[in-house]
Amino acid sequence: MTVNQILSTKGNEVYSVTSSTTVYEALKVMGEKNIGAILIIDHGSLKGILSERDYARKIVLKDKTSRDTPVSEIMESTVFTIKDSDTLDNCMALMSNKRIRHLPVVEEQKVIGIISISDVVKAIIEVQKETIQHLDSYISQ
Repeated sequence: MTVNQILSTKGNEVYSVTSSTTVYEALKVMGEKNIGAILIIDHGSLKGILSERDYARKIVLKDKTSRDTPVSEIMESTVFTIKDSDTLDNCMALMSNKRIRHLPVVEEQKVIGIISISDVVKAIIEVQKETIQHLDSYISQ
């Protein structure tokens, strides 16, 4: 299974804010959209990603205020990306090795979607269910 297949099921809606957006406003969007991370895109270019974990560690624990802090101060600017043709195995390996939970999907320098670790796990479980059904059907014949 590929990333494209996940996006075709999940959808490829991308939520983003700019680097000058306050952390509070970014968190508000994340809450409204029920997402755990949001992309930072300036003038069509992916600049970073902000997760709930970034907020907890870089605002709450450092006594900063989310209403006064721009996203650019706490976002993760090293963003690992994937292509829609990448396999689930590649995604899982990248997420595990880099200890990340979200991967933007980029084609020709444009963000076309984002997948999370739960999207990958769900897809892997579905593939395994199908394999088990095929094997069970084969054995039963």
